Amino acid sequence: MKIIRLPAKLAAYALRLKRNQQSIGLVPTMGALHDGHLSLICSARKENDFVCVSIFINPKQFSAREDFKKYPRPLSKDLELCRKAGVDIVFLPEAEDIYPEGFGSFVDLPAISSLLCGKTRPGHFRGVATIVLKLFNITRADNAYFGQKDAQQAVVISRMISDLNLPVKLRVMPIVRCNDGLALSSRNVYLNKQQRQDAVVLYQALCLARCLIDHGLVDTQRLLLRMRQLIAKHQTAKIDYITAVDLNSLKPIKRISQGCLIALAVKFGKTRLIDNIVI
Repeated sequence: MKIIRLPAKLAAYALRLKRNQQSIGLVPTMGALHDGHLSLICSARKENDFVCVSIFINPKQFSAREDFKKYPRPLSKDLELCRKAGVDIVFLPEAEDIYPEGFGSFVDLPAISSLLCGKTRPGHFRGVATIVLKLFNITRADNAYFGQKDAQQAVVISRMISDLNLPVKLRVMPIVRCNDGLALSSRNVYLNKQQRQDAVVLYQALCLARCLIDHGLVDTQRLLLRMRQLIAKHQTAKIDYITAVDLNSLKPIKRISQGCLIALAVKFGKTRLIDNIVI
């Protein structure tokens, strides 16, 4: 397994791979790897000749009041997991190499970036889209692997690929969950014992929604009310949003239909967690 830190060095290496007709699968991460990341790496390993995992905590997607400095950084563990998973290249850049002095170019998709999580995290998806485009260009990836848990992120990246005619295939993989249903997240480590117990209600609320839909409830407001009532029973939970939207535009819908996204964001203490299902 190679560890490459400089963007130019990785770009040159990727170009040699492409000249040799080798396919490249990219798994972008911010580190603190868990089984969700490993499932992406496993899919990339099956579908590509070379697998590149980027580990970069992107400062451009954090606001001033978010947890950039506290974000977990277990680098030694991450590298060992990558090695065991059969990763070929770990891209481990410094912020000054990704955003050198004078950097001023950004990718912005305001129509979808300002919705859902974008309402309370202004600038977040501009930072996400910008770093992902840079990673696509540096690695010359054929396939890029993202998790369904970050549904809005996947929609933003899909739109960017389409709008900019990027030669990358987006692979959105299923959510990986703990045995009790909580979606795996690097931020789960912030939860105390009570918050961790309460956080299971996110998946319970989504399961309730699916059950109600299966029994014929299609009115969005009634459905979301039932979900809110369930989550409100837990004192440590503070709802940011619960919504049902069109999966492509992310605009709210009045009636549940096949292919729509039901998504939520809830804070437990200071830890904000997201989850979703596609109907």
